[in-house]
Amino acid sequence: MKLIIGLGNPDRRYRNTRHNVGWEVIDRLAHRLGIAVNQEDGWATVGSGTVARRRVLLAKPKTYVNLSGTAVADLRRRHRAKLADLLVVVDDLDLPLGRLRLRPGGSHGGHNGLRSIIDALESDAFPRLRVGIGRPPAGMDPADFVLTPFTVEERAVMEVALDRAAEAIDTALREGLPVAMNRFNVNVAVPSRL
Repeated sequence: MKLIIGLGNPDRRYRNTRHNVGWEVIDRLAHRLGIAVNQEDGWATVGSGTVARRRVLLAKPKTYVNLSGTAVADLRRRHRAKLADLLVVVDDLDLPLGRLRLRPGGSHGGHNGLRSIIDALESDAFPRLRVGIGRPPAGMDPADFVLTPFTVEERAVMEVALDRAAEAIDTALREGLPVAMNRFNVNVAVPSRL
């Protein structure tokens, strides 16, 4: 079984903010795969289906991003998923807006949601997809920045990025993580007006 988890904050006021990119990717992937993500499963809302003859569980933790480890560890235990069968989707301040970075493991890189998951799983050996949200303007606290919505121009870039992220995960499910990494860990032109 593959367990795909997108991080986000459950409060409605955070719905379209940068920190909820993980949830948005799950929504795009669910639509692409024809999976309804509407069942309660412990600390998450989930949906399941089959891709390439393997069971896939899509999950949106109901914990806040910085406490995601609780939900991820619970889902992993409930569904007996191996670390290598997880794929966590997060926003990333250190990647340019719309850039994707798929990796088989690694450090939290300063992302508190990943830090929480690594602490809860006692390992960083799980795949993750980072989706670039860009850097905050000079003088703005990054903690505040991740809770802001995208501008109209940024949203246009993110719409493409969200579709590419869903395609990257679909590719990883069907063709393997190395193929998806080679195909999607590339620079994509961002409109010059940004």
